[in-house]
Order: sequence, then C-alpha cells, then structure tokens
Amino acid sequence: MGYWAIAGYDAKPDLPQFVLSEQDKQILLDISRETLETYLRSREIPDVASHEIPEILQQPAGAFVSLYKHGQLRGCIGNFLPDDPLFKVVQNMAVAASTRDTRFYPVDPVELEHISIEISVLTPLQPIVSIEEFEMGRHGIYMRKEGRSGTYLPQVAAQTGWDREEFFGHCAQDKAKIGWEGWKEADLFVYEAIVFGEQH
Repeated sequence: MGYWAIAGYDAKPDLPQFVLSEQDKQILLDISRETLETYLRSREIPDVASHEIPEILQQPAGAFVSLYKHGQLRGCIGNFLPDDPLFKVVQNMAVAASTRDTRFYPVDPVELEHISIEISVLTPLQPIVSIEEFEMGRHGIYMRKEGRSGTYLPQVAAQTGWDREEFFGHCAQDKAKIGWEGWKEADLFVYEAIVFGEQH
C-alpha cells in the first residue's frame, strides 16, 4: 500500500481547507473519469470549461487520485501544494496515476470498465514534533529526511490495520527509504483528506 507524491508545505489549519458539497465531489469525479478515458485512448487531456466549474474547485488545493481495479490499488499519485486549481490538479493526477506510477504498468484502455476512481483532497501540511500528535485514521503522514520523503494517506490506516508505530515505520522504510526508525530523525508533517470515490 503506498503513494507517490509531489510535495510542499504551508501553514497549519486544524480543519480541512475545503468543504466540498456532494455536487462538487461528483464534478471532480466526472472530470477525472472523462480525463482518464480520453487520455488513455487519445493521449489528449480534454478541455474543461472553467466558467462552468464552481469557484471552490478553481482554488489551488492538493489532491491524490487513486485508481482501483477489482478493489486492488492500480495506481496513485498526488500533489500536496500545487499552483493549479483543484479541478486541474485532479485532471493531472488522474493522468499521472494511470501512466506514471512506477509500481505498475500503465493502465490499458481495455481495463477502464474495471477501474474505479478515488479522490483525496488534502489540507495543507502541518508540522509535528511528536508521534503522539498523530491521530490514526484522521491524519496522513508526510516525512522527509536528507532529501528523501514519503507519505501515507489517512485511509491507509484502515486498509492495513497497522498501529501508529507501524504506520510510521512502514512509511519511513517503504516510502521514504530512510529505514524503519528513520522517522525519528525526520521532519514530520500531518494533513487531513476529504476522501470520496465512484460507487461500483
């Protein structure tokens, strides 16, 4: 279980940066689905009429797009602190998750009917100094040390059943490549995610 990311950090709000309506979420899912299908078949990213997009989705925000096939992860890439509006980030991450996650072969168009999309809209990173500040199931973790970094989204806790030290240890060892206890000397940040996906 894991995720690749393009990372940055900002100030530290305690609540999600965005409150998305069900309609907002559906718009993002529709954009990601259309982008995924168009790009895999024609290698073109479809234009989105930005004047028809709700204002909140035109604000910059980090997001991950995760692809699942028969319930198994098929690709996931995200961007923590982009300059682009959220709807554009979702477009770009849908393409990246399907073609640039080096843990998987690129998604083939014939797989599309079996692929479901999950989107995680992220709050800005908040620095922490102790593992005790991390809340399992609520927070994602981002760590960096000596030019290496790694992250796990909040939902990984539920997917794996790890305890807090296992969560940090696996992220340090498997994602940041700084060793099981490398997180103890790393810069640590937490974030929250608004997570929603297609119902298949």
